[in-house]
Amino acid sequence: MANSQLVVFKVGGEEFGIDIMKVFGIEKYQDIVRVPNTPTYIEGMINLRGEVYPIYNLRKKFHMDLKQADENTKFIIVNTNDMMVGLIVDAVVEIIHIEEKNMEAAPKLIAGAARRYIAGVGKVGQRMIIMLDVDLIMNDQEQTEINNMLDEHSKEK
Repeated sequence: MANSQLVVFKVGGEEFGIDIMKVFGIEKYQDIVRVPNTPTYIEGMINLRGEVYPIYNLRKKFHMDLKQADENTKFIIVNTNDMMVGLIVDAVVEIIHIEEKNMEAAPKLIAGAARRYIAGVGKVGQRMIIMLDVDLIMNDQEQTEINNMLDEHSKEK
C-alpha cells in the first residue's frame, strides 16, 4: 500500500474511506426513482445534470439497520469497473491523506464476503477508517443486474 488520499464517510456510525481517485463527485441527497424488479440493495436511479446513476445502498450491503435520509445524507458517485454508481452514505466526513505507515491490511478476523472488498484499515490518531475497494464492493452478479437496469432505462428513452 502507498500513501492514500481518501474520501471518509460514515455509514451506521462507522467510518469508511474510498480512494479519492475513484470518486467522481459528492452530491446532496435527492429523491430516487424506484425501479421495479431490481435487487434490494439498488434503491433506484437519479438524474444528475442529465446523467442517470444507479443508487446502491451500502447499509443494505453491510447488513445494517436502515435509516431515513436526512440533511447529512449524501451520494458519493464512484467509478467502479467502468460504471458510474451512486453510493448512499450517512454523511461525508472529510478528505484526508493517510501515510503508508498508518495503513494495515484487512484483519484476518474479517471473514467471508466482507473481506473481499475491505482494502485495509487506516489509523488516524485514535480513529480507525475501514478502506473500501469500490471495484470489489459489487460482485459480478450485482454489476450485471445494474447494467441490465441501465440498459432497460436507455431503451425506454
